[in-house]
Amino acid sequence: MRRRSNEDLRYEVEDRLPRPVALGLGLQLAAMGINSVVLMPTIVFRAGGAEELVFWAVFASVLACGVATILQGVRARRIGAGYALPHVSSAIFIAVCAEALIAGGPGLLATLVVISALAQAAFSARLSLLHRVLTPVVTGTVVMLLPVTVMPILFGMINELPPGAPLPAGPVSAIVTIVAVLAVALRTKGTLRLWAPAIGIVAGSVVGAAFGIYDTARVADAGWIGIPPGRPPVPDIGFGPAFWALLPAFLFVALVGTTKSVAVAVAAQRVSWRRPRAVDFRAVQRAVAAEGAGNLLAGFAGTMPNTLNVSGVAAIEVTGVAARRVGIAAGLVFSVLAFVPKALAVILAIPGAVVAASIAVIMATLFTVGMREVARSIDANPRNGLIAGVSFWTGVALEFDLVFPAYFAEFAGGLFSSGLTSGGLVALLLTGLTARRKRRLRGTLDMAELPRIREFIQAFSARHGLAEVRDRLEAASEEALLTLLESREAAKEAGAAEGTPDDARHELLLTASEDDDEAVLEFRVGAAAADSDDLNLQDRLAWLEADTRAADVEQEISLRLLRHLASSVRHQQFHDVDILTLRVSAVPERES
Repeated sequence: MRRRSNEDLRYEVEDRLPRPVALGLGLQLAAMGINSVVLMPTIVFRAGGAEELVFWAVFASVLACGVATILQGVRARRIGAGYALPHVSSAIFIAVCAEALIAGGPGLLATLVVISALAQAAFSARLSLLHRVLTPVVTGTVVMLLPVTVMPILFGMINELPPGAPLPAGPVSAIVTIVAVLAVALRTKGTLRLWAPAIGIVAGSVVGAAFGIYDTARVADAGWIGIPPGRPPVPDIGFGPAFWALLPAFLFVALVGTTKSVAVAVAAQRVSWRRPRAVDFRAVQRAVAAEGAGNLLAGFAGTMPNTLNVSGVAAIEVTGVAARRVGIAAGLVFSVLAFVPKALAVILAIPGAVVAASIAVIMATLFTVGMREVARSIDANPRNGLIAGVSFWTGVALEFDLVFPAYFAEFAGGLFSSGLTSGGLVALLLTGLTARRKRRLRGTLDMAELPRIREFIQAFSARHGLAEVRDRLEAASEEALLTLLESREAAKEAGAAEGTPDDARHELLLTASEDDDEAVLEFRVGAAAADSDDLNLQDRLAWLEADTRAADVEQEISLRLLRHLASSVRHQQFHDVDILTLRVSAVPERES
């Protein structure tokens, strides 16, 4: 089954569009993310007890996001995807950044952000390793724990009021904000839905202004052009107990954020071309490298990390413009805006209750993202549900000192005092203990690969004591190869009829494992990028291997023989990837 062409796209990535159009769309793209860019560091520095540094942190965040967005568009050597990929402050870093400020101040935060940025840059060169370590059940559990650690901070902000403010001001402003966000997000479609957080913030601010808690004095006192008072903090290189206690959590969040950025970079490629094409994983690597560069700047500037904004992908689908010039224009808008304190003050003056309420909705959405990751992993392995449950509640218990607080607070320098770290480590440990070793064969989708596949099956059968069903496994593998070849040939003919012929070479990844008295053979096929080399091929196949978001598709070819040879057959597709999974009984008495 072939993905249809995106004929509604008016400008592809490399198209040259008029500068006024590029600037106008860049302003729109920047406006969609400015709330996140400004409000996230506001939350972090207020919660971390560094209220005096809020203005500087916001200035540094806006500037870092602008530079990172420009890097994504210009594609400088090995940095930048070459797509319109705007950056915003990363919501998943709120909790760990606030903890770093409380534990060691701005210097400790700067050091941890710099190290996590270097980790991102290192993993951009080996995305295959990242996917093997951070499985969906691990990332899903960590993402579910993030709102758990952030929500108490947000609830505390909702209860805070300026001196002399009426008591209903906080709760009423927060409720109006949440209701407005949910009403727009749940009841509207298209472009308006993208503006749900901004609309909620405006509504809440209007109510706050009526109660007198919108800080108009801050706006009046801010200058029009300049740099806020202050300077970047000196990184703390003392590497004390607080550093070692928080480092695992920062690395966890950085790597989980990297997996999300990979997904955004892939999605951007999908919507940025009229005709379907294979994912260029070099561009994905460059996107992650640019994010690392942006976070390196953020660390040295003394603010929180930033990340790719998924709303940029939605904006391409809505506007039909994917030209990377739009991304560069958005980055320039951010960079200029950083030096306009008056504009930033308008956002910083928003009442704390409104800010907290809007971020709380985002955190609730983030929790559901983690739930979906775990649910998809359960489809692949039902044991993952138990792993996620144990890991999540372990994290909750240790985050709020519910079990043996006197022991865990000091154990390993306070390593397990963070629920995010403890829950993530438990998920990693349990996943490693229950992981079934898979045998892998990489090649191309071609009948010439059949001898290698037979040798692979023979070796797998001998290692796992499956000699009695080896012939059946070989026959099922041969039929699966023929099935996938027929499927691709049918897609090629359909594409030629539509005027989009598909002459790409197709990569094949065959994995074999044993599961509950069944041999599981999985064939994954995807079109190779035209300029792929060994490293790109390895990372691409690793992505195909790790991705579990494929959907079942109707078969246009007969699978009767396969169903006779295997106890179960499942055919799925994810964009240009075919996944054919066979389960063959490993017990000879059950063959009939």
